[in-house]
Amino acid sequence: MSATPKPFDSEAPDGAMRAIIRYDPDMPQEKEMVEATWGTDPRFNAGVSYRFVRSERQTFPKNRCLVPASAFEMQVEGKRYRVSLEDGNFFYLAGVWEPAMADWPLAFRIITVEANREVLRYQERHGAIIQRRDVMHWLDGTVPESDLLVTPPPRIFDIREVGKNGAVKPAQNALEV
Repeated sequence: MSATPKPFDSEAPDGAMRAIIRYDPDMPQEKEMVEATWGTDPRFNAGVSYRFVRSERQTFPKNRCLVPASAFEMQVEGKRYRVSLEDGNFFYLAGVWEPAMADWPLAFRIITVEANREVLRYQERHGAIIQRRDVMHWLDGTVPESDLLVTPPPRIFDIREVGKNGAVKPAQNALEV
């Protein structure tokens, strides 16, 4: 398992594995990086695997996790876009994990917020961004969720189209804000 952040693909197939950071349930003072399946067990949700959870009017007092990411990817009208921080830093997506049950492995869901101004031109929501300086605040619950699970300010993202070969196209091909 690699600790290097990579783009998070919101269109990844069911059962996609991803590294998450959480507190070890057996040693609650120790953080750990483990692989988890993206999405809930469909057997308990009428055959549907939920991969996202809205932040509004919800609290997440336990089982918080972080998903390291260099960017997140979205698909709109057949085109793929990669969204990274303007300053080039990696970040984390806020998530919640669920323990393994029966033959379903450890799983996680991404918490979403309303899209910021740039992303809103493509879609209405995206994963809640946790900046590196707020990692412990999210994991420890020392800062109110309402202060962390927020829509990012304008002009924080660099959005670029991803070509069919996976190469990121120059900035002028993405929608101007």
